[in-house]
Amino acid sequence: MSKAFIAQVIQESADTTGVAANRAATDVMQAIIRELKKNGRFTLPSFGTFIVRKTKARKGLNPRTGEAIKVKAGKTVRFKASPSLKKLV
Repeated sequence: MSKAFIAQVIQESADTTGVAANRAATDVMQAIIRELKKNGRFTLPSFGTFIVRKTKARKGLNPRTGEAIKVKAGKTVRFKASPSLKKLV
């Protein structure tokens, strides 16, 4: 799924212009990002939950040279599908 796909669905559903639909899709995505930054999670009922998880620092390998490297600790976003979504798919 892409932002263009979401904008197209909004445009067809709301019978609006492509520019307005693209702006609405951008606003929705920005709202989700703000919520993830603020609370660390975002839930869409009947769809699923996005959760920010911390990753630990670890050792990795450079795939080109095979040399050992250090990977810094960071954050990643995980998605857990709701039971109703799992049944539908």
